[in-house]
Amino acid sequence: MTRNSNRLAAAVAVAALAGGGAGAGAVALTHGSSAQPTKAAAAAPNVTNVASGTLSVGQIAKKAASVVEIDTTESSSNSPFPGAQGSTSALGTGFVFDSKGNIITNQHVVDSATSFTVKFSDGTSSKGTVVGSDASTDLAVVHVNTPASKLVPLALADSSNVAVGDGVVAIGNPFGLDGTVTTGIVSALNREISSPDNTPIEGSIQTDAAINHGNSGGPLFNLQGEVICVTAQIQSDSGGNDGVGFAIPSNTVRSIVSQLIATGKAQHALLGVTVKTVANGVSIGSVSSGSAAASAGLKAGDVVTAVDGTNVATAEKLRAIIAGHKPGDTVQLTVLSNGSTKTVTATLGSKT
Repeated sequence: MTRNSNRLAAAVAVAALAGGGAGAGAVALTHGSSAQPTKAAAAAPNVTNVASGTLSVGQIAKKAASVVEIDTTESSSNSPFPGAQGSTSALGTGFVFDSKGNIITNQHVVDSATSFTVKFSDGTSSKGTVVGSDASTDLAVVHVNTPASKLVPLALADSSNVAVGDGVVAIGNPFGLDGTVTTGIVSALNREISSPDNTPIEGSIQTDAAINHGNSGGPLFNLQGEVICVTAQIQSDSGGNDGVGFAIPSNTVRSIVSQLIATGKAQHALLGVTVKTVANGVSIGSVSSGSAAASAGLKAGDVVTAVDGTNVATAEKLRAIIAGHKPGDTVQLTVLSNGSTKTVTATLGSKT
């Protein structure tokens, strides 16, 4: 295959953050070039434990054996650059989820791939196949036929326990530099980023740990060595790391990955409204015909103030609550309508 160093090196910037994001810089998927740089090496820094139960960065860096490089081959018709001939290639990152050969990565890493190879830290590689993918959360599960002895699963943390200022460690393959370790902190919580199909991904975690093209699909660890999220995007004017990266929280990962392994696809609850934040809650802009919202009697101009007793002050909060449910779940909405407050019940539909 032809190795085209231009192909996705710029990662093709996607739309600016739908809400809660930073500045005017472009948001780019961190799915990068697989062109190999000049051989280089850098030792991971080692730090003193700052709290009981925490690991040093050096100790967490040893988990790189569970982090893989995903090298993809794509047809030239998928290349964003004119004049591309034959096939092109790009790379991303993934990590071992279980001893059965299931690997977690981003959906955008494997979405356009005609074939891909999963490379382990010891240099061995295996052809990969897609178990399932979900564009709405930018998550995918791929499978490799590899001896169980090589598969050391990484533990997923409870991302609801993550706090701003927590130390984090990222391991990935930026620019083809296998097993690169970077450190930083959780810079912000509950960011809303756009998925490859433009669905908002709620509850995303922002970090200043260096993330670049090729880091897509890699793990972001807490200082207990657990995965708190999957790295996915950067906010950047330069196209490289400007200290603002975004990652998909582990609680979302756990839910979606379990569905992908079980059925090959993920279901998403749907209320069926467009919304925006207003002074007293979340205003409904439109209601889809035949949706859960329509069946519950909601209409444009209604303002949702609570869901199941939980106050909702922003559109992001409402979307996050709905995203946490499954199709068929019933929710109670507190609504301001025509100057009065009422409670309505909606049975959530499914996004197709």
